[in-house]
Amino acid sequence: MNKQLRDREHWRTKALALSVLFFSVSGVAGEQKQPPAKVAEQEDFRLSVEVDLVLLQATVRDKAGHSVADLKQGDFAVYEDGNPQRIHLFRHEDTPVTIGLVVDHSGSMIAKLGEVTVAARALVRASNPQDELFVVNFNEKVTLGLPGPLRFSNDPYELGAAIGQASAVGETALYDAIATGLQGLQKGTRDKKVLVVISDGGDNKSRCSMDEVLRMAGLSSAAIYTIGLQDENDPDWNPKVLRRLAKETGGEAFFPAHVNETVEICRRIAADVREQYTIGYIPPASQEGVYHKVRVTAQSAEHGKLVVRTRTGYITGRETKAGPGTK
Repeated sequence: MNKQLRDREHWRTKALALSVLFFSVSGVAGEQKQPPAKVAEQEDFRLSVEVDLVLLQATVRDKAGHSVADLKQGDFAVYEDGNPQRIHLFRHEDTPVTIGLVVDHSGSMIAKLGEVTVAARALVRASNPQDELFVVNFNEKVTLGLPGPLRFSNDPYELGAAIGQASAVGETALYDAIATGLQGLQKGTRDKKVLVVISDGGDNKSRCSMDEVLRMAGLSSAAIYTIGLQDENDPDWNPKVLRRLAKETGGEAFFPAHVNETVEICRRIAADVREQYTIGYIPPASQEGVYHKVRVTAQSAEHGKLVVRTRTGYITGRETKAGPGTK
């Protein structure tokens, strides 16, 4: 096994159980646990060590907006609630991702779904071939797009059909759909989680509130990317929600002037996900349900001060299973 393969296997072992914001590796009965400070000092990660990591996916750009791919761990600084944190995990590789495509099928989307379907296929083709994707379609109801028992796919035509074959009619349960998408990510087997939300309206039919969805996002490790296809005649149009979801989770919000721009936006999202740095640190002790602010900075001798985009904070605890579910 060459060095690259050994490194990847080492990373897969370290990334075990990273399906939520924290990951825990339980101690083996009878073995003495080592203090967390020793985790980063050991070359071989031992499954007898119990660790909680806050996991961050960081996108780094230079002043011209270009991706920066050659940074080292020492080029980064992490702060929680203003206090510097020691980085215990650092990786920069194209690891597979679980991606949820949450697509608006309300009546106002009738003329736009064809282009959205093409954009979704473009995203799949530009993503890691080992990614696993699922589709959540919504109007006033929320449904899973893939047929029968099929939970995930990486086939662009299968996923395109899961979007394009659903009818566009009715009102908009955006918050319920996002909640269902976050739940769906928990069923994925990939360590990194991403939600891509495409909608042209606000919300006029959800049982979930915006605050509940924001809390779910705060408990999740997922980055949420939003594409707002503005309908100026929709009185419920609320771009602030799409911007906030993206900003707080380390994703990005897009508001194209024309629906045909969604294809290039989806390719950009796929590239953004594949270029991210993974950073993990052991957080200070905290009660569950508390929100903690997170800030990451980066600079290097070659590039100077850089722009880092990652989630702005997290809520201590585990991702909730509660929510409206699907119909």
